[in-house]
Amino acid sequence: MNGASTGEVRTAPRTQDQTQIPKLLRKTLFTVLVAGGTWVLTSVLNQDKNQVWQLTVSVVLGGAALIIQYLVEFEQRLETMESGHKKRIREMKDSLAEHNAQMRAAVDESFAKINDATELFSQVDRSVLRSDGVTRLARKYTQVGEHGSEIVKTFAQEEIGRLASLMESLSNGSADCPGENHDWLIDLTTCARKTVYATSTSVDRDFWFSEPANRYLKAQEEAIKQRGVEVRRLFLVSRPEERTESLERLCDRHREFGIDARIAVRSLLPPRAQVTPLNDFILFDGELSYETEPDVEIVPAKTLLKMTRQHVEERVSRFNVLWEATEPGGPDSEPEPSTASG
Repeated sequence: MNGASTGEVRTAPRTQDQTQIPKLLRKTLFTVLVAGGTWVLTSVLNQDKNQVWQLTVSVVLGGAALIIQYLVEFEQRLETMESGHKKRIREMKDSLAEHNAQMRAAVDESFAKINDATELFSQVDRSVLRSDGVTRLARKYTQVGEHGSEIVKTFAQEEIGRLASLMESLSNGSADCPGENHDWLIDLTTCARKTVYATSTSVDRDFWFSEPANRYLKAQEEAIKQRGVEVRRLFLVSRPEERTESLERLCDRHREFGIDARIAVRSLLPPRAQVTPLNDFILFDGELSYETEPDVEIVPAKTLLKMTRQHVEERVSRFNVLWEATEPGGPDSEPEPSTASG
């Protein structure tokens, strides 16, 4: 169906030539009117009836009217172009200002990150800690981010977050983690340079028959032989009947690694040692205390690292009291085997 049958009225778009014709026609008609009016006026004013003069004046004024129309149109177009040009300049200025602000913000953010990184690595360099490990960690972490899979990236982020939390805790003087952390135990033994003083209660008896215990004993043996670290261990029991043959064999095994191991029976200790609570702790170089907290089933439920001066000094004093009360020949001990190292 066509437009006529449906009642629709369709208007063809007006082309540029069609819009130009009315303007030209208006200019022509206005020019003819001016020329005609001039001819009529000069006919009235010219008493000599000089038609040449009349025609000349009519043509001149008609031409002047036509020129004035074009000048007015040119001025309008010029004003339109000028306003459009000003608008484009204003938009360009606004765009440049916005772009400049974005670039400035990006540059400021980049320089802030650079300053933070520079300040961070400057602090690392000024620190008494070794900085090569931090640099290697940062470099390898970025490489994991570039080439690792999503699960590897997530795992790396979790490990970095855990390490950052540990560093934050250590800077505050204490750290903890669920369960018994054997990695901390072995790493601290590897780091010890002077002494390792430890107590061992029934809470960790099963630990000595595990694979981490073998690595722990070997780390202590290495510390004794290679760095001259003095390692002492007190096996604490409450009653004499708890000093079993298996505990004696365990104590002898420790001596085979060069550890000065002894057994302390709480009920046989002098009064000044009996008031000392019995629990598991390990003192590294007299500066850090590694401790475990048992749960209701007497299983290590939490590991603590404490570095506060007052706490470590209290642990050192407690260990010395117990150690002095269990010297060979004391009331609570039987003569030690000849294989004892001191």
